[in-house]
Amino acid sequence: MDLKRRFALYGVGFAAGIVIVLFILNGKNASCNYLPNARMLEILRNKHRAYTDEVQHLMTSNNIDSTSIAKLLLKGDIDFSKSKVRQEPCRYYWIDGYLQQKEASIYVENCDTIVTIQKIDIKP
Repeated sequence: MDLKRRFALYGVGFAAGIVIVLFILNGKNASCNYLPNARMLEILRNKHRAYTDEVQHLMTSNNIDSTSIAKLLLKGDIDFSKSKVRQEPCRYYWIDGYLQQKEASIYVENCDTIVTIQKIDIKP
C-alpha cells in the first residue's frame, strides 16, 4: 500500500470519527477540564455555597452579590502556594480575581458537600 493511500484512508477514518463524536456529544454540556485550576474551580462552583457572617457583612457593605462571587469562581485563578490542599477533612483555597472591576481574593473552605466563603479581600 503506497503512502498516499494510507494518508487517504487515515483521513477518512479520522473525519468519520470526528463526525461520530460530534453527533454523540451534540447538545450535551460536556467539558474536559484537565488543568488543576479549572478542575478545582468547577468543583467549587457545583457545590452549595455558604458565607460566614463576616463575609456577609462585607458583601452588604460593598454591594457584592452572590453572582459576583460565582463569576469570580468562574474566571478566578487559584493560588496553590497560599492554599492548603492536603488538609483533611476540608481543604482551603485562595482564589484571586476581580469583583466589580476591583482586584479581589477570596478564601474558600471546601468540604464534602458544601463550600464556605471564609474571607474576602478587596484591594483598593
